Amino acid sequence: MSCIVVLFLYIFALSCYLYNIVVIFEIMKITLSINLGSWSFNIDEDAYSELKRYLKNLEIHFATEESSSEILSDIESRIAEIFRSKLTAYKQVITMEDVRFAISVLGTPEDLSNEETTSTREKFTSPGYHRMYRDPEHRIIGGVCAGMGAYWNAEPWLVRIIFFILAMMGGLGILIYLILYIVLPEAKTTAQKIEMKGEPVNIHNITEAVKNEFNSVRKNMNL
Repeated sequence: MSCIVVLFLYIFALSCYLYNIVVIFEIMKITLSINLGSWSFNIDEDAYSELKRYLKNLEIHFATEESSSEILSDIESRIAEIFRSKLTAYKQVITMEDVRFAISVLGTPEDLSNEETTSTREKFTSPGYHRMYRDPEHRIIGGVCAGMGAYWNAEPWLVRIIFFILAMMGGLGILIYLILYIVLPEAKTTAQKIEMKGEPVNIHNITEAVKNEFNSVRKNMNL
């Protein structure tokens, strides 16, 4: 009986010892410092390997695109935004879970290749975060009316007519316009321009937005 008790205590002590080794290994996990989208992050080594693999696959997928560098840059900026949202005062390291969450939000190159499937189509067309911005690309003065038109999916000239009518009624339209100009941020990044329309910020919509902007610039320059 005593031998059994001793054996039990030995197994228990060994399991505690192995558990402590695992805990110490987790605490001592190697972290790296990286720059992504003009932001610096500390990231676990395994998470960095996953992120590097994902970005490499995207680079290969967009290798034949004329605007590949702009697309990849905007995707990296979007990943940086997601990573920043995951950091808190008590959590300063990007983990594998954070990387996988970013990938699930953005989508993969395989998703782009299988756009006709129901699950992929739903993922790319489902409503995204909707926020009002000033639209600098279609502005006449400050982009307020163009931004409101994009937010409500209405023609900017309709919004401009409303403001004009209000301006004729004691200058109320001018006051409202000035307030909105101060309050509303300008849509500078591709992600913000997509959010302005209420679409999800994923690799499909980023690609389409960059292509449209690229074609628009080329058309204006008569290239």
